[in-house]
Amino acid sequence: AEKGVTESKSFTETEALKDRLIDLVAADRGELLKKLDGYEVTRFDGKKQVLQLKELQIEIYSPSFRQTFLSKILDPNIAFVLLILGILGLYVEFTHPGLILPGVAGGILILLALMALTLLPIRWAGAALLLLGLVLFVLEAKIASHGILGIGGSVAMVLGALILVDTSVPELKIRLSTAVAVTLPFALITIFLLQLVIRARSLKVVTGAAGMVDEIGVAKTELNPEGTVFVHGEWWNAVAPERVEPGAKVKVVRVEGLK
Repeated sequence: AEKGVTESKSFTETEALKDRLIDLVAADRGELLKKLDGYEVTRFDGKKQVLQLKELQIEIYSPSFRQTFLSKILDPNIAFVLLILGILGLYVEFTHPGLILPGVAGGILILLALMALTLLPIRWAGAALLLLGLVLFVLEAKIASHGILGIGGSVAMVLGALILVDTSVPELKIRLSTAVAVTLPFALITIFLLQLVIRARSLKVVTGAAGMVDEIGVAKTELNPEGTVFVHGEWWNAVAPERVEPGAKVKVVRVEGLK
């Protein structure tokens, strides 16, 4: 038994039975119960007990929906995907207020991901790298870095995902394929949406009173200092800082009420 741990030595069932590593060998569950019927065992408190298994009925217990669901999201790969999708949903809601669905779905996915991740051993360095990746994606959309910030953000997020879970068990680590498959689309979508928002905010207002500023019109009457001008397809009362002849071009510098 010690060699099985220290030297990873394995044994066949025949060898294990011969060396008394096990008590018996059974081909299936029915044979196992038959051999154990009348078998005497010693409990931890030293008492002897004879197993009576002949008349017992076997009941099969299957995982409930709740247990199955929780076992799925506790997979760190699934938790990572849920986290990224949740962040993307909230980001879409913040950049496009009023959609509601992305915000609600994103909040739910983030909470599910955090619930799973809190049950796993997390490295804060991995979480910091994920946060750094998000920051670099935002900067990529604002600064002309020729893709350097975007590439850096992708590398940071992939590395963060790979070291996020502090364990030596391969099944509890986020796979490289998952990290890359999630990070690259997320980076492209985030940078694209953020660029749209930045461009929209930088565009000149073209509606309402603010949209009239810098428009060029024509003086329909003399402005000395008040008069009438034709701007933006509309007649407006206007005030000029100096006398303007009828028919001269004018430029709107400010709008106050209907003047």
